[in-house]
Amino acid sequence: MTKSVVLWSGVFALGVASGCAPMMGGGNPLPPAEPEAPLVGDEATIVQITRQVTPAVVAIMRPGGAGSGVIIRADGVILTNAHVVGNATTVRVGLADGTEHQGTVLGRDPTIDIAVVRIPVSDAPAAALADSDLVEVGQMAIAIGNPLGFERTVTQGIVSGLNRALGQQLEDLIQTDAAINPGNSGGPLLNSAGQVIGINTAIIRPEIATGLGFAVPINLGRDIAEQLITTGVIRRAFLGINFQEITSEIAAQLRLPIDRGIIVLQVESGTPAAAGGIRRGDIITDLGDAEIRTSGDLRRAIRNLRPGDVVEVRGIRAGQRFAAQVRLGEVVTR
Repeated sequence: MTKSVVLWSGVFALGVASGCAPMMGGGNPLPPAEPEAPLVGDEATIVQITRQVTPAVVAIMRPGGAGSGVIIRADGVILTNAHVVGNATTVRVGLADGTEHQGTVLGRDPTIDIAVVRIPVSDAPAAALADSDLVEVGQMAIAIGNPLGFERTVTQGIVSGLNRALGQQLEDLIQTDAAINPGNSGGPLLNSAGQVIGINTAIIRPEIATGLGFAVPINLGRDIAEQLITTGVIRRAFLGINFQEITSEIAAQLRLPIDRGIIVLQVESGTPAAAGGIRRGDIITDLGDAEIRTSGDLRRAIRNLRPGDVVEVRGIRAGQRFAAQVRLGEVVTR
C-alpha cells in the first residue's frame, strides 16, 4: 500500500560529533542528558498494554481488501470483522514477528460483522478477553490495528457510549473516541487491564464528524467463535415478527396508551410468534426478564436466548395487559 508522507522543509537538525560541543559567543556547552524518568500513570499503563497485546494483533489480507484481527487462542483462533474477510474462504495473516500464514475462514456473521479465522499454529500469543457486559462509559479505551497499512498503530481514548446502533443490523456497539481509521477494522479495543472489550468495526465518515468509532462487544464475538469452533455453524433464536419501535410521536399519532416498547406490524406465518399467539398490533414491553423500550432491546434480548427456550412475552393488546408463552425458533448460519 502506498502511504502519503509529508516532508517538512525549512527546519534541519544539526548533528554534533561527540566531544565537540558547539559554542555561541563563548557560552557554556549544553548540560549532559539526564537519565530518563520512569513512566507513571496512564502513560505507563498504555506502554505496558502495548507490549502485552501487540504480539496478538495481526494483519489480514485478501484480494481487494485488508484489515486487522486479534488472536484469542493459542491454537491460532483469530477474531476479525466479516467485512474484512468478505466472501473469502482463505486469507493471508501477517503476525507481529514478521511471519505470514494462510488462514482458514471458519465462518462469519454479517449481521454483527464478526468473522473467525484460524491459522495452523499451536503457540500463538493470545490476547485476554474481558466481559463486555461490565464495560462502563468513561473508562479508558485503547485501539490497536493497521490503519492505512501502518501496522500495529496504538491510539487511546475513552468509551464514549454503549448500546449504539448503526443502521438496522449493527447494534449494541461500543462507541469510542480512540482514533480508528480504515484498516483498523477487526482489531481489538482494549481496557486498562489490556483485555479485549470489543472488535473495532466502523467509524462515522471524517468529513461529517471525528472521534466517533464503534466496536462490536467481545461477548458477541466470543459466542460466535465458540459456536463455529464446536459445531461449524452459528445458531440463533428468532421470534418471527416485523415491528416498529414506539416513539412519543408514533404514540401520539396512533393514540397508544404507552410511549415505549415496540408495536407488532406483522406476525409471520408458521413462526414461534404465531404459534405463541402474538398478534398484529400487540405492543411488547417485556421479553422474559428484559424490559423492551427500543428495537435494540428486543434484538438484544432474543440474542441472549437460545433456540428452543420458552420465554414469556408481555405487553398491551387492545388497551389491556397480556402475556404469551413463546418457544423460540432457530436460524442457522453456515
